[in-house]
Amino acid sequence: MIEYLFNKYFHLHNDKTSYLFYIMENGELGHLYYGRELGELTREDLEYLKCDKSKSAGTVKYSPDIPNFSLADHESEFPVNGTSDFREGAINLDNGNEYLYPSFEFEDYKINNIKKRTLDFPKSYAEVGESETLSIRLVDKEHQLELILNYTIFKNSSAIVRSAQIKNLGENIVYLTNMQSSLFTLDNNNWDFLQLSGAWLKERHIKKRPLIQGITKVESLRGASSHHQNPFIALTEKKVGLNQGKIYASNLIYSGNFISQAEVNEWGVTRVMTGINPSGFRWLLKPGQSFKTPEGVMFFTENGYNGLMNETHYFTQKYVIDRKWQYEKRPIVINSWEAYVFNFNEEKLLQLAKEGKALGMECFVLDDGWFGHRDTDNTSLGDWTVNRKKFPRGLNHFSQKLHQMGMQFGLWFEPEMISPDTSLYKSHPDWIVRHPYSRAAIGRGQYVLDFSNPQVVDNIYQQMAKIIEDCKVDYIKWDMNRYITEAYSPYLKKQNLPQGEFFHRYIKGVYELYSKLLTNFPNLLIEGCASGGGRYDLGIMYYSPQIWPSDDSDAVERLDIMQGTLLAYPLSTFSNHVSDIPNGQVGRNTNLKFSQDFASFGPLGYELDLNKLSPSDKQKIRNQINWYKQKRDLLVNGKFSNLLPIEDKNTYAFEVSNEENMIIGFYRKLARANDALNRYFSILNVNQDREYQVNKVKLSGSILKRRGLREPYQFNGANKNTAELIGDFQSYIYQIKMEK
Repeated sequence: MIEYLFNKYFHLHNDKTSYLFYIMENGELGHLYYGRELGELTREDLEYLKCDKSKSAGTVKYSPDIPNFSLADHESEFPVNGTSDFREGAINLDNGNEYLYPSFEFEDYKINNIKKRTLDFPKSYAEVGESETLSIRLVDKEHQLELILNYTIFKNSSAIVRSAQIKNLGENIVYLTNMQSSLFTLDNNNWDFLQLSGAWLKERHIKKRPLIQGITKVESLRGASSHHQNPFIALTEKKVGLNQGKIYASNLIYSGNFISQAEVNEWGVTRVMTGINPSGFRWLLKPGQSFKTPEGVMFFTENGYNGLMNETHYFTQKYVIDRKWQYEKRPIVINSWEAYVFNFNEEKLLQLAKEGKALGMECFVLDDGWFGHRDTDNTSLGDWTVNRKKFPRGLNHFSQKLHQMGMQFGLWFEPEMISPDTSLYKSHPDWIVRHPYSRAAIGRGQYVLDFSNPQVVDNIYQQMAKIIEDCKVDYIKWDMNRYITEAYSPYLKKQNLPQGEFFHRYIKGVYELYSKLLTNFPNLLIEGCASGGGRYDLGIMYYSPQIWPSDDSDAVERLDIMQGTLLAYPLSTFSNHVSDIPNGQVGRNTNLKFSQDFASFGPLGYELDLNKLSPSDKQKIRNQINWYKQKRDLLVNGKFSNLLPIEDKNTYAFEVSNEENMIIGFYRKLARANDALNRYFSILNVNQDREYQVNKVKLSGSILKRRGLREPYQFNGANKNTAELIGDFQSYIYQIKMEK
């Protein structure tokens, strides 16, 4: 619900949160409160929250026309640096020679309850009655600039989505060099800053540090959200736990260069901002032109990490990802990569597909190597024509064979990249991202196509569309294996546009290709991939309901990747493959049960040479797939909870649940010598007045709620006959069903 109170105050609230701001003395918008829902507010309540006390006597005053008023100790809704507030601002502009210091004063507002899903650019959406959006128009008359701030609040969600739009109302050009999407302010800095950081093969690990005076930030300048950082951040109470403690979080519905930061001033006030990274950003605004930021999302919970996941998961599944994927079954895939890499032909692939089909798999994904003369990773990208040496009867013949055996056909593309030996490269050297100087970096033997150029996007779309249509492709794995270096666009040079527009225009081109594909092939399932998890963000999830989270398919490493990732993103996005043992990335020897028990949480797949498996292992896979198919909706779309402290890096317990069923996966990396036998952990979503079937044992809801689940008995040297788990890399699945 959105209210405009007493011609001065704006209150966004539902049963989960309140967000409150007002029109300040200088006509700008000032922040008042964000957090627990406040209910109905009186004028006296609002005046109390506003608090007119000021430190302006000892600071720079905003204007001699307003006595005792400074933005140094007032919290702006969209601050401008240098206007008596010396913290980093949400917007920076210049006219080519001079910095501008605008003052955006309130003009009017409107509220609507329509937020349609369109494919042109990723953003939140809602059906009528599920959200309200407040749009506030502010104007700087002296600089002739219009600023519109948008706020959306949703049904059954603590999420508040913000975006901003600037328009040049004047007759002279203006350059925009910084414009953030969302921000909020907290009145103290007694928080830990949580980020999801890592690198290739170890993405999105949870890392925390205390806030102190100054700026704490994460960012990407790679052209993608990256393996190394993620736009999601959270501020957690010092003693936050799984189910208690306040958390504020921020994310961005965007896949390009970003910055997410918290700045603490000299009085301990914390300002959190998220948006496009201003480094290298410069956008030309001619008279009448405007620029709109991507959407930023803010979350609040008082219920710890599980409360945070309830909020982030619900919002993403309900208001970002296309809802049809909550009902469409995610196919169990067999991927060709780790089985054959580049060394395959149609006969070998069909044999792998037949083995997969016999075990219950549903979609064959042909990975890299099917096009051009692609026998290594340094050739053929950009020429999306079928490799006739590997497919002498054409790729459509192979696809027909798959469809005839009842399997879907998935295909790998890396649409944003180009190899130097291709006809596309030779025909269009000006379509490459590369500055005009003699030295230019190359990665993996490939360059990046200039997706800021609409012609490039359309060319790649036409090539992809022909393959998709001819071969009746059901599933795409969209890869992206190289970050952008020496960002420079010959297209922008010809258009006389600043090179500072490149990164944003590039990612808009990526979204345009997604839009073209899904408009013309609306049933296509596109799995995101960027050398694994290099672009795991809400922008990609708008188009891709699941993402390959890491090139490290080792289940042990995936435990920590999942634990971090799921703070921000739902389980339904976390694509898992059971791969070869020992693992191809780290060489670790686990066991098939451990890998399958882990990979079954989320969309399940396999990526190994099934022909080399023993009959016993094939039967284990067949049994697991049969079980998974019965539980698939719960394992993909169930409510996810973490049951053991995230600080424990050896033992994990994950729960997915609906109203009547729970599945809990228990995992231990390394065995503990002579450990206690009777160790319990709490579970959630239990009705103490009902009875439950826990595997083969009937237990009361009361004992499950008050005592919890007993950890499976571990081998401790003298209990081999009764131990349920033995050795390293242990896993155990609890199936819990409410009795009728």
